[in-house]
Amino acid sequence: MAIKVTMPRLSDTMTEGTVATWLKKVGDKISEGDILAEIETDKATMEFESFNEGTLLHIGIQAGETAPVDSLLAIIGKEGEDISALLAGGDAPAAETPKAETKEAPAAEAKTETAAPAKAATELPKGVVVVTMPRLSDTMTEGTVATWLKKVGDAVAEGDILAEIETDKATMEFESFNAGTLLYIGIQEGNTAPVDSLLAIIGPAGTDISGIADNYTAGGAATASIPAADETKAAPVAEKATETIAETSNGGRILASPLAKKIASDKGIQLNQVKGSGENGRIIRSDIENFTPSAQPPAKASSEAKPQESAAAKVFVPAGEVYTEEIKNSQMRKIIAKRLAESLFTAPHYNLVIEVSMDEAMGARATINTVPDTKVSFNDMVIKACALALKKHPKINSQWKEDAIIINHHVNIGVAVAVEDGLVVPVLKFTDAMSLSQIGASVRDLAGRAKNKKLGPQEMEGTTFTVSNLGMFGITEFNSIINQPNSA
Repeated sequence: MAIKVTMPRLSDTMTEGTVATWLKKVGDKISEGDILAEIETDKATMEFESFNEGTLLHIGIQAGETAPVDSLLAIIGKEGEDISALLAGGDAPAAETPKAETKEAPAAEAKTETAAPAKAATELPKGVVVVTMPRLSDTMTEGTVATWLKKVGDAVAEGDILAEIETDKATMEFESFNAGTLLYIGIQEGNTAPVDSLLAIIGPAGTDISGIADNYTAGGAATASIPAADETKAAPVAEKATETIAETSNGGRILASPLAKKIASDKGIQLNQVKGSGENGRIIRSDIENFTPSAQPPAKASSEAKPQESAAAKVFVPAGEVYTEEIKNSQMRKIIAKRLAESLFTAPHYNLVIEVSMDEAMGARATINTVPDTKVSFNDMVIKACALALKKHPKINSQWKEDAIIINHHVNIGVAVAVEDGLVVPVLKFTDAMSLSQIGASVRDLAGRAKNKKLGPQEMEGTTFTVSNLGMFGITEFNSIINQPNSA
């Protein structure tokens, strides 16, 4: 008996899914546990396995298409089984047909199956995979390509880093789940595009993919203006030119991960003095950490320092002259502005203030910090106090929905951390069960990685309450905006 397979709900917030890749085709034998497809949810691209065995009789959502949860994804049954009733919306296969009609059924089925590959061939040539702008966080709606680490014509292996993508929360490395040749780049460095826009096309070298790019262009996605064939031909020349610039000029482009750039900046290390050990000579964290300043030639160091010194110098503006500087908004800043405005105008805000004597807390903190390798801040104590209070008063630890109030009986406290481009909120899971020293160590770790843009999306999800503290800057009182969907 044929079984309908529907679009699964692969995360708690998923309402629709996109079929990234089908790993089986109509007519293939399916065993229980086989991976049917890769499905892109609102949080990640995940493998979806079959819980049934049989033959794949029908594919309801083609690769690249998006559909709501519970839509017809596929039908699995016995080879040659009549599935017309299921396709018509019924819950059971059609009754057995007379013999005269049975002869026609296989022909019709064969026609359907041959038509499907023909359509697929028009949309996607064999071996070609369309890579779309991924959703790298639960709140991401668009992304900016910070850096391409591959260029058109390059061979791509599964697991290679294709690009660095700036989301609303961090700049993250995006790796390829497919192998082949990079045939097309749809979003150039510095450009921003919505999630699911055409990012790249990977497939066998020399494949004509112009029709695919045109289809995505018609859909409104940002694409490159140069045809794929021209880009492929121009690639060796461009590569050679880039290498020449790198050899003859200090102004050549240097490939480095965001974390490496940050650590180098903190340590005062110039990237053009570091040899990269990563892919394509890319500078990674270990290269910076293992770099020995004494190894650099003194004369070269002084000559190379001049451009940085001049760049860092303040702009001279004569008195009485109007001077402005425009700084392009990062993806993070745009999303922060949008989210804070939404919160301020959709959630009623009011502030309650009391004064608390901290004499005993100060004494306790001084005692705790006498323990070797232990450092507890007043912020850690505030976090712990909030966690205990939320367990005692769970209605504060809640979320508002139109039809219900969600009471969270677990406590996940978010800690607001200022970073160069804005603000992120890493989350301490089950904070009430953590000791003060565990809270202190966790906050230092999360804050450090937040400033280096190395937090994973899962480390910024699931908060039930948020602590924002400016006391260390001498601020005695301020009005914070609620971090939705928190209530406080």
